[in-house]
Amino acid sequence: MKLAQEFRRKSVYSIAVMFDRLFNYLPRPLALFAGSWLGLVAHKIVTRDQMRMFRHLSIAYENSLSANEKTVIGRTFYISSGRNIADLMRFSSLHADEILKVVDCSGIKYFERAYNRGKGVLGITGHLGNFELLAAYLAKLGYKVGAIGRKLADSKLNNLLLEKRQKMGIVNFDSTEPPQKIISWLRAGGAIGAAIDLDSTKLRSVFLPTFGRISKVPAGQSIIAARTGAALIPMVCIRTNLGRYQVIIKPEIPITYTSNGDSEADIIQTTLDCHHVLEKLIDQYREQWIWMHNRWHSAP
Repeated sequence: MKLAQEFRRKSVYSIAVMFDRLFNYLPRPLALFAGSWLGLVAHKIVTRDQMRMFRHLSIAYENSLSANEKTVIGRTFYISSGRNIADLMRFSSLHADEILKVVDCSGIKYFERAYNRGKGVLGITGHLGNFELLAAYLAKLGYKVGAIGRKLADSKLNNLLLEKRQKMGIVNFDSTEPPQKIISWLRAGGAIGAAIDLDSTKLRSVFLPTFGRISKVPAGQSIIAARTGAALIPMVCIRTNLGRYQVIIKPEIPITYTSNGDSEADIIQTTLDCHHVLEKLIDQYREQWIWMHNRWHSAP
């Protein structure tokens, strides 16, 4: 079993390095074409994920989407993800200068206003579109940006990811590190992404409706914002049909402080406000979200 796991890890790392070199060697149009085919092949292979995506789309949309529409969403997600990977490998190696050329942004004033207060920014986001590029784009504009990531089992693959984040100007925070490190970063005026779209047993969470059905939503960002005064700014990076990206930044979400001092109610309300904004974005760009993840895994 251990030999099989070790072989699989080495194989994944070798494939990652191979595609990294390929995508950086090819001109961007060809790299994106290769990424599309990589995504399409992956979609054909991972039949279990296809079934999961279909099932979860059925939970979220019931009969408002046809079976064919759900299948197309799954296939489009994989093709788009292949293109995202191609771009990320290019941007984090030899072609970082391309980032600002292919990314448009709406709502940057909301981020700037909050960032300039100097109390830190918690970017409310999720696994929608090219979420890694979102942090890289803001870092390229000159902002202090951090990302929280879970350490990968393969140390070589993990180091490769960390190296690429660093090359794009992103400071990495391990998900196992104490919250105080993130709080210190925010108090120093930095920005950091907070993905709130996954069901996790390792994060402080509350139960809220997601597409009409109760799910577990991370609440750590609401607690930290209330403690530090950091701004909660929703933001995503969406791939467009023209080989470009659109960073969408929404107005700041106010932190709820009730007159009766019920801190738990405040946390729930602030988290709900964050969740509502992100859910609308996922609905609007549903073909770019990770529907293979079971958003409704945990029961209240």
